[in-house]
Amino acid sequence: MVALEPARLANDERTPPARRTRGPVRWRALTLTVVAAYFLVPLYAALRFALEDNNGHFSWTPLTAIASQPGLGAALWLSARLAVVTTLITVVVMVPTVLHVHLHLARFRRVMEVITTLPLVIPPIVLILGVLHAAPLWLKASPYLLSLVYVILAMPFVYRSLDAGLSALELTTLVEAARSLGSSWRSTLWRVLLPNLRGALLSAVVLTVALVLGEFTMASLDLWETVPVWIVNFSQNDAHVSTAVAMVSLLATWLLLTLIVSLDRSQRRRPGGPRS
Repeated sequence: MVALEPARLANDERTPPARRTRGPVRWRALTLTVVAAYFLVPLYAALRFALEDNNGHFSWTPLTAIASQPGLGAALWLSARLAVVTTLITVVVMVPTVLHVHLHLARFRRVMEVITTLPLVIPPIVLILGVLHAAPLWLKASPYLLSLVYVILAMPFVYRSLDAGLSALELTTLVEAARSLGSSWRSTLWRVLLPNLRGALLSAVVLTVALVLGEFTMASLDLWETVPVWIVNFSQNDAHVSTAVAMVSLLATWLLLTLIVSLDRSQRRRPGGPRS
């Protein structure tokens, strides 16, 4: 067995590099093709259905009729407000919490990881029914009750994004250096920590906005007509138009998230920009 090793090594050295890497490249190409088909085929089917009339012929009418549909503008404005309010509350609550855990309660990080997974375990329908039963009447009458609940739904994703960003920093060293130079805690947060957490913050914002714009269960049970609820309700009248609205909403959400990510990349390319 030992005598065969030099011969085997010699054969491996004679094997062309292109032949040795051809197998993994083919597997990667096959995997990417399967994943792309998994996502693109349903989108193509929905787009094809949206651009058909009742006779099955191609038509731009469903797209041109979107702007004139009743209630869509109000649903879009409500979803946008909920996304902004939810993102602000999430950032204000989660950033100080994760910073405090990393700086002063490092031994409770495992506990926080377990706590932040609870929204993934508890069904949304159970969560919203419990909130509606316990919330006061004045809060039930406000659509921003959904924002408070969406903060809970976004907590697992936001916490892990911020946790990964802070784990990549020498957090204690940065804070001690800033404080030794006379910086206050507020100045340290705004001038040292947040610039270095820009990537993690933008990831948290992207995940939160995507969650709010696509959530249906809680909004429908809370009797507020967001864009997903409007799409489902209007599909009973015209399935082609509602599908077209869903496709346009998906495209708009993708463009918004791409813009947010592009802002982070443009900031990173600037000379002297913060590095996380």
